[in-house]
Amino acid sequence: MRNDKFAGPAYTIQIVSNALDMLELLAMRPANPSLGRLAGSLNLTRNKAYRLLSTLCERGLVEQDPETGTYAIGVAALELAQRLIRQAPVVNHAHPIMEELARKHDEAVYMTVLRGDDVVFLDMVDCERQVKATPLIGRRFPYFTNAAGKAIKALEGADPLNLLKKRGRKNNSLDVGSLLSELHEIRHKGVAVDCGGLGDGIVSVAVAVRDYAGKVVGAITMLVPSFRAVADRLESEIIPSLQEGADLLSMKLGHGPC
Repeated sequence: MRNDKFAGPAYTIQIVSNALDMLELLAMRPANPSLGRLAGSLNLTRNKAYRLLSTLCERGLVEQDPETGTYAIGVAALELAQRLIRQAPVVNHAHPIMEELARKHDEAVYMTVLRGDDVVFLDMVDCERQVKATPLIGRRFPYFTNAAGKAIKALEGADPLNLLKKRGRKNNSLDVGSLLSELHEIRHKGVAVDCGGLGDGIVSVAVAVRDYAGKVVGAITMLVPSFRAVADRLESEIIPSLQEGADLLSMKLGHGPC
């Protein structure tokens, strides 16, 4: 039984909190940062940041480039993340379905979930093609930038505009009316398609997955270079396969037929 007297922030161990902040910062940075940049971002002295990074490097959770001196997430951290992810029921059930979809269409397939208002790319089965998108496993993006986020938001019934209010973003490039209209259409069709939200020339296609209680728990998502995402292929091959895969995964999670 949980003892609530140990649950408050007064019992936070600061050095552990700093280590977790460091790992999270490294995981989110596309470019490997330097010691000075990491120290500044976490409001630590260079000496404290260096000692923390040295400890993490010793455990393999962080790696330092010997030539540039910059830091990146280490192999041990990636292995740990994969072990944790694979223990999640939704990923356990999803992975064989993703493998079949990737084999059938020779395109990268992801299991994605929503955390707050961001989509997290949890698990991946890559394709064998030479031309493909950069792997996004472990990355997170605002829900309105990709098909996965839109597919989940369209079906979960939450206010899709909360992101704008909570984060106070200006989002001058975001057409709220078009977003609402798109979410309504996705809710009707059961599939989301987004062009360019995850990068130039990338098309994402996603279908939401439900559990035994009918709750939306994520989306099976395929990333396709735009030159291979011709309308006929999307409509006749990819979308039906993703819908079938999402229905199968929902059944495995206990969701009955509608």
